Amino acid sequence: MAEQEIERNPNWTPNELILALDLYRRYEGNPPGKGSKEVVELSKLLNKMGAQLSIGREDFRNPNGVYMKVMNFRRFDPVYKAQGKKGLERGGKLEAVIWSSFADDERLLFDTASAIRANVDAGLPIGLSRELNETFEAEEGRILTRVHLSRERNRKLVEQKKLAAIKAAGKLACEVCSFDFEAAYSEHGTGFIEVHHLKPVHTLLPGQKTKLDDLALLCANCHRMIHARKPWLTLEQLRQTLQR
Repeated sequence: MAEQEIERNPNWTPNELILALDLYRRYEGNPPGKGSKEVVELSKLLNKMGAQLSIGREDFRNPNGVYMKVMNFRRFDPVYKAQGKKGLERGGKLEAVIWSSFADDERLLFDTASAIRANVDAGLPIGLSRELNETFEAEEGRILTRVHLSRERNRKLVEQKKLAAIKAAGKLACEVCSFDFEAAYSEHGTGFIEVHHLKPVHTLLPGQKTKLDDLALLCANCHRMIHARKPWLTLEQLRQTLQR
């Protein structure tokens, strides 16, 4: 029974907590009850997302559990605590991280939650298991990390970006450290460079057309460093680390 319960109720992920916090903040700390349309719809969305990510069973996020998780955010809410109340004490450490990252930025929270919902509804990119395992998940969670990586792996766009760089500069050089694989490895390095998607993760919506200006050419080291930990670095931030 205990093993079944663990399988049925895995730990909440950043994606799920962002959606729960979005509901909490939309109702200014007084979300509708566990039987409400809003909570039931969130439960369905979380179960759909879990199925796409192969997490949990078909109904592992039921309305009761979803409502309790939404209410867990009250223990961080300064407005609620100012009334001399504590909120639900039990909860995971990740809830504090999500609150700290998103609760005070209404626009970021709304955009991130909207992007997660839209990409789940549209169906997530398949594959990318190796890339996901090698990449430090973005603050916005696994869903948008997967979307980000899928756009970096678009072969047609990657080749177009490379051709544009060769036409403009006559070579493929890292936009952070200027490393040129062909100059370093001769013919063995010809045509080799990685591509990084520049648009903020929380803005990635299904159906968007990726432009060449949305992509940057990076050597493998610089690309890995951008994705090495949270929060992901911008190109300029990575350049500054090289100059120290």
